[in-house]
Amino acid sequence: MSSKRLFFFFRSKRELSLAEGFYDRIGSTVVKRSPDVTKVWGRKSEQLLRIDDHDFTMRPGFGGPAVPVGVDVQVESLDAISEVDMDFTMTLYLRHYWKDERLSFKSNTNQSMTFDGRLVKKIWVPDMFFVHSKKSFTHDTTKDNVMLRVYPDGKVLYSLRVTVTAMCSMDLSRFPLDTQTCSLEIESYAYTDDDLMLYWKEGNRSLNTDERISLSQFLIQEFHTTTKLAFYSSTGWYNRLYINFTLRRHIFFFLLQTYFPATLMVMLSWVSFWIDRRAVPARVPLGITTVLTMSTIITGVNASMPRVSYIKAVDIYLWVSFVFVFLSVIEYAAVNYLSTLQERKERKLREKLPCTCGMAHPGLMSASYSEVDVNTTGNYGMPEENGVRRERILAELVMENDQVTGHVGSRAYSDVWIDTHAIDKYSRVIFPGSYILFNIIYWTIYS
Repeated sequence: MSSKRLFFFFRSKRELSLAEGFYDRIGSTVVKRSPDVTKVWGRKSEQLLRIDDHDFTMRPGFGGPAVPVGVDVQVESLDAISEVDMDFTMTLYLRHYWKDERLSFKSNTNQSMTFDGRLVKKIWVPDMFFVHSKKSFTHDTTKDNVMLRVYPDGKVLYSLRVTVTAMCSMDLSRFPLDTQTCSLEIESYAYTDDDLMLYWKEGNRSLNTDERISLSQFLIQEFHTTTKLAFYSSTGWYNRLYINFTLRRHIFFFLLQTYFPATLMVMLSWVSFWIDRRAVPARVPLGITTVLTMSTIITGVNASMPRVSYIKAVDIYLWVSFVFVFLSVIEYAAVNYLSTLQERKERKLREKLPCTCGMAHPGLMSASYSEVDVNTTGNYGMPEENGVRRERILAELVMENDQVTGHVGSRAYSDVWIDTHAIDKYSRVIFPGSYILFNIIYWTIYS
C-alpha cells in the first residue's frame, strides 16, 4: 500500500515537471510572437505620423508665410491678489490650434488621435510664455496635464493646465475704494510675427471663465481679450495676446475694520467738551487714549500695504480723523491755559482793590477777599446764560462811583473778562459740524 502511494507520488512529480517545461516553452514562444502591446502601438503611431521622416526642430512651412496659431483659454480660478507684491495668481487651461502638414495621416474614419505629453517632446509646438510672470508651472498630478490631439489633415490641438503668478501694476491712490485692471500676457519667445502669428481663435469668445470664480476682497466685473504687437529693439516685433480682467474691491470689510473705528474715536474725543474744565484727570487721559488708538489704526492699515510714494484714500481719511482727535486735545490745553491766566489776573486785582469800608452796599462785600471763593467772586452779579455762568474778573462792580471809592482810576478794571466756557461751547458745534462736512466731501469724491 505504501509502495503504491510512493509510485504515484513520483509519477505526479514527473508529470508536473514536464508540464512546467512545456509551459515555459509556450510562454517564450508567445513573447517572441507578441511583443509589448504598448510599445507596438507607440511605434505604430510614430510610423503613422512619420515622426522620423521630418525635422521637427523647424516650424511648419519654414521659409514661407507665418504659421497661424489660434489660442483659447479657460480660466479655472483666480487664486490670489496681492497688493503688497503687486501680483495675482491664476490657474487656466491654455489651448493652441495650428496646422502641421507633416503630421497628416491617412484615416478611413477621419478620426483624430489623442496623445499625452510624451509625443509633445518629439514634434514642433509653439514656444509660448507669460510676459511679466514671476513664476509658473504645469500641473503634473497624477501625470503631466498635457494633451495633444492630431487630425488626419494635420491640424493639431495642444492643451495644458497651467498656474501662473504674474505682475499687476496697481494704482492704490483710491484704496480701498479702488477698481483694478490686471492682464495676463501671452507671447512667443523665439518666433517673431514673420514666423508665427498669434491670434484669439474666436475673438472675445475665446476666453471662458468658471462661474464659481470668486474672491474674498474683490468683485470680478469683466473678462475680455485684446491683441497687440510688442517690439524689442534686439529681436523685432511679436504678437502678444492679453487676458484683461477688472476687479472692484469690496468696501464692507474696510468699513468695519477701518472707517467705523476711526469715526468712533473722533466722536469719543468730543466727549471731553462736555466734561468740566477743572476735571483734568478725566479730560487728559481721554484725549491721550483717542490719539494712541488712532495711531494704532493707521499703523495697522499701513502694515498690510506696500510702501507707495503717493497718498491713498484711506490715508486721507485716517489722517484727517487723527487731526480732529489731536485738535480736541489742543482745545483742552487752550482752555486750561486761559483759565490759569484768568486766575492770575484775578489774584492781582484782589491785591490792588482798596478797602471796602464805608461802601453804600456793604452786604455785597461782607467778607474779606482772602475768604471769598475765586469762582464765587468771579461770577458775582452775572446772570446765567444758556446754563453757563460767565466767569468775569472782579472789577469793582460795587465801586463804579468815584465818590464811594475815592479812586479816580477804579474804572480801569471794569469790563475785563475771559469767557473760558465759551471755547467748549463753540467746540461742541464746530468739531462735529466740520467732521460731518469732511465726510460728505470725502464720500462724494471717492464713491
